[in-house]
Amino acid sequence: MAGVSKMTIVGNLGADPEVRYSQGGMAMCNLRVAVTERRKEGDNYADHTEWFTLVCFGKTAENAQRFLKKGRQVFAEGRFQARKWLDKDGKDRVSLEVVVNQLLFLGNGREEGAPAMGATATAAGAFQAPMADFDPSNGYMNEDVPF
Repeated sequence: MAGVSKMTIVGNLGADPEVRYSQGGMAMCNLRVAVTERRKEGDNYADHTEWFTLVCFGKTAENAQRFLKKGRQVFAEGRFQARKWLDKDGKDRVSLEVVVNQLLFLGNGREEGAPAMGATATAAGAFQAPMADFDPSNGYMNEDVPF
């Protein structure tokens, strides 16, 4: 029987996206995302933050670098992965990361040309509009809805 590894994360970028390119020219982007929740500790409440490393490839990586900045809220969906590597001292290291197959840019980008809230960058890197604003009969966004 096949297994399923799926993670869904909604959080804020802790730094600007870091993009690098493989020898074959494939864009790869690391995103550091903070997910904060409020927990009750005794009589008080305290914020608890977990940090996640998200990895995306191709057009999704390039779009993340182009449109995302530190503090921007994102929704990411992908698979959990442990990656083994050697550090500069030759010691074995393990990185836990989420390989993204869907990345939504949430919040207000506030930068000129930034995609609207709810715009999606798929694993293929194409932006998709939120479905409520899409008219399949003409393939264009409906910005002026008559009702």
